[in-house]
Amino acid sequence: MKKNTIRYCVLLLLHIMSLVTAEAQSALFPLSSVRLLPSRFQDNFKRDSAWMMSISVPSLLHSFQTTAGAYAGKEGGYMTVKKLGGWESMDCDLRGHITGHLLSALAVLNAQTNSDAVKAKADSIVNGLNEVQHAYGNTGYLSAFGEGLIDRNIEGKSVWAPWYTLHKILQGLIDQYTLCGNDTALAIAKRMGLWAYNKTRDLSEETRKRMLRNEFGGFNDAMYQLFGLTKDERYLKTARFFYDAVKIDPLKQGNDDLGTNHANTFIPKLIGEARGYELQGRSPVAARNDSSRQAASLLFTTLAFNHAFVTGEVSDKEHLFDPKKQSKHLSGYDGENCCTFNLLKLATHVYSWNIRDAAKREQTVAYCERALYNHILGQQDPRTSMVCYFTPLQSGAYRLYSTRDSSYWCCVGSGFESHVGYARFIYGHDGDHDLFVNLLIPSRLSWQGTTVTQTTNFPQSGTTTLTFTGKPRSFNVHLRRPAWATSVSVKVNGKKAKGIVWQKDDIIIPPMATASSKQSATKEGKESIEVSYGMALHEETTQDDPNRFAVLYGPIVLSGKLQTVAHPFSDPKKYNDYYTFNYNIPSTVAKDGHLDGIKSLKTIGPLEYITPNGIHLHPFYDAHHERYVVYWQR
Repeated sequence: MKKNTIRYCVLLLLHIMSLVTAEAQSALFPLSSVRLLPSRFQDNFKRDSAWMMSISVPSLLHSFQTTAGAYAGKEGGYMTVKKLGGWESMDCDLRGHITGHLLSALAVLNAQTNSDAVKAKADSIVNGLNEVQHAYGNTGYLSAFGEGLIDRNIEGKSVWAPWYTLHKILQGLIDQYTLCGNDTALAIAKRMGLWAYNKTRDLSEETRKRMLRNEFGGFNDAMYQLFGLTKDERYLKTARFFYDAVKIDPLKQGNDDLGTNHANTFIPKLIGEARGYELQGRSPVAARNDSSRQAASLLFTTLAFNHAFVTGEVSDKEHLFDPKKQSKHLSGYDGENCCTFNLLKLATHVYSWNIRDAAKREQTVAYCERALYNHILGQQDPRTSMVCYFTPLQSGAYRLYSTRDSSYWCCVGSGFESHVGYARFIYGHDGDHDLFVNLLIPSRLSWQGTTVTQTTNFPQSGTTTLTFTGKPRSFNVHLRRPAWATSVSVKVNGKKAKGIVWQKDDIIIPPMATASSKQSATKEGKESIEVSYGMALHEETTQDDPNRFAVLYGPIVLSGKLQTVAHPFSDPKKYNDYYTFNYNIPSTVAKDGHLDGIKSLKTIGPLEYITPNGIHLHPFYDAHHERYVVYWQR
């Protein structure tokens, strides 16, 4: 046990020094350093974890083994393994993507729990994939579908998105290595990467451009990571093979017109560019070029602050649109979860680049806060732990959830990762001397012998308390000054303190401020900082119609509860019914969705209000099994 522990610590240190993962690069703490404490976020975390652990390893490996000829069941073996349905069925071009997502999610889960059961499950999946890869031969190819789907993409024939699935698998293996120390996972990933290099290196430019019209997820990002881990130039060349000049060059030139692009195809391309920028300069053929950073930053700010709805979600039926026509896109198909999941990934890079710029740092954190509370947190059904694909903003619509084993959409996969990844965004740091408190979420941070415990009932209350115990250290504590706060007050060890630096977007509490208190760490063994943010109701209109508006309390979107929905679940017998679902919206919605403004609301409880028409408002993340209103009509 001691040898394994030492080996893992050395491996983790080497990984941070060589690649520097998204967490470290972004000045966010490693997931192993942060623990969620009891809250709605922890509830989602637990439900998500239980669902993932309930999916059997044989089921996850079945399509891989069957396709590769590695599976040897009993005679009539079709009864021995439960087959996954939906997008994981044997006749779906995308099969295998959930296994990749789960490898990533289990790696994140293991980093936060250090669970033997989680590690054993992940190891079993990796070992099974290792056998499958060898069953395919010596090329390094690995997937749940045959290589013929890749060939179809290369030949320009109809196929869904095979490189997208390969990205999920490859990323999952990389995460198993970097977060769990699984050497077998890295060996598989390296072989996959070399297969991709050999598959693409001799293709013509015309073929390459044709291939890139097909969605490939973040395959470029994963190849950049392999290059960072191994310094093998072949991975770098493959990452650059997937450079989509048609989409990225206009951003590098400062053009923020995103047209009607498929949002979740677009965003990962720039995540790869962000990763590539961070690795520049580490190779003779990877000279630094700020244009990649500029393109990724422009996409993030354009989507987060021009295209996003009040909830932080983007897209209508998966596609972008003219933000000046936003009110025309309040539909039953808004906000594909994967888009927000990937935009938050991109945010971690943007955060790292601007850690010392208070205004840009606050801008990035503000988006993360809005998206996490108002889109991601509410994606999961608290009753069943199922998740929705879209988060509709059409009045009278409702969240339509997946089934447990017959959906397995892309948003189920990104959902697995989303709900165990909350801890990633809570704190940041700049070296050893600056701690940033980004989000008000009950949690515990372990940082070089110092433990920071955050206690809060946010958003029911605007107050949070940070308690510092353990190794005495000197560092600045940075608190936010969010735009939604009507006031801010700070106490150190229960009292007002001198030396606090108040800036427009930042509150800095230097060591001298805490040391000036009579209740110093040397006497009481701990320090505490209490910050209270004033919160109030406010409105946010669509960009094109001042009479269509949402109601917020602080950063929390409030929705109006219209009617209870008895069975808000997708029908697995219908083909992707979430995409054409008829919500049968009642005619009474026009009346119920009318509101003159927030002055018409009456308070009935914490975060609960009522309209003159008798419609109850509560946090949108609690709007489950019900029709709702998010954007009201004056």
